[in-house]
Amino acid sequence: MPDVTVLASSGDQMVAEAFRQANPDVLPVYPITPQTIIVEEFDKFVAQGKVHTEFVPVESEHSAMAAAIGASAAGARTVTATASQGLAYMWEELYVAAGMRLPIVMANANRALSAPINIHGDHSDIMGCRDTGWIMYFAENAQEAYDDTLMAFRVAEHPDVMLPVATTLDGFITSHALERCELLDDETVAAFVGEYKPERSLLDTDNPNSFGMFANLGNFYMETKLAMRKAMEGSLDIIKSVGKEFEAVSGRPFEVVKTYGTEDAERVIVVMGSSIGNVRHVAKQLRAKGEKVGVVGLRVFRPFPSNELVAALKDAKAIAVMDRCETVGGQGGPLWQETAAALQSVGITTPTRDYMYGLGGADVTVQLIEEIFEDLKTLEADKAAGKVADVTYKGNR
Repeated sequence: MPDVTVLASSGDQMVAEAFRQANPDVLPVYPITPQTIIVEEFDKFVAQGKVHTEFVPVESEHSAMAAAIGASAAGARTVTATASQGLAYMWEELYVAAGMRLPIVMANANRALSAPINIHGDHSDIMGCRDTGWIMYFAENAQEAYDDTLMAFRVAEHPDVMLPVATTLDGFITSHALERCELLDDETVAAFVGEYKPERSLLDTDNPNSFGMFANLGNFYMETKLAMRKAMEGSLDIIKSVGKEFEAVSGRPFEVVKTYGTEDAERVIVVMGSSIGNVRHVAKQLRAKGEKVGVVGLRVFRPFPSNELVAALKDAKAIAVMDRCETVGGQGGPLWQETAAALQSVGITTPTRDYMYGLGGADVTVQLIEEIFEDLKTLEADKAAGKVADVTYKGNR
């Protein structure tokens, strides 16, 4: 069994430890709240000689991702971190990283986007890049933020994947709050993560390769996108396989879709990120009173685990989806859209309602979650009577 150090640690600190243990070659970064602790801690590791990474403080987040792209294309194991406006500033470079099939690992401390200015956690920033070609993990807590980051290297660098991975943790709720965490010993992590040996590199003059070529003809461009789609879809099995390997090493279970009470639940809430634990807590209380409720929590959003989600929801009589990202003018939030599409694709027409909550760090209370479970009791009748809006706000004034 590996040696384990028990810590009182924040999610940001645990991500920094995961970066250190993965021993990246290059880390270009620009600090931004609530990600800053990650790079502050990592910079200390560099200064203390605990890691030999080339730490590159750049002038902007756009430059951070541009530098990461250059380093990764040159064959370096490359990591970075960002949040909110910083992620938005990387926008065009995110597509470049994925299109060039570069296995960059990036931590994002999920945070609201301006305006109005808000530094607290929601999923507005990370959902803005959900279609860029990045694999996306959502951590429920600091421990998962650490675990996901370590697994991300194995997934991104797998020869059948070669796509960038974003591991996310909710701003302040997970990034800054102290929790009980377990840190694996360096030797165990090194053996699990392994060394990165790129199959192609800009610096390999004996075997020249092209990166980011000009593909003005539509068919060549489409072939590239199709190859990315196939790699993304195939990555789900690799994510599961790596997760099972990590489970054997750490003793902590890994599922792309986590369930509670769904074996007999009539009313189910689908949710992601730090709110999973809140919803599970309320569900346990309600089940103790005899109510058949359940929770489905997604740990992976890209690739979207449709089959696993459908299997968890197929027997439910009413479904609520909690979205922490507003799609102004859309029929529902990103998680609701994906959930509804997955159910519809197999002919499941269970009444489903989208709840917009926690935007800009708005409180997620026990009462709020209880109200959602209560709403589901009349959802089928409300749908039949045409009384239900596509999106319901919860927790606003």
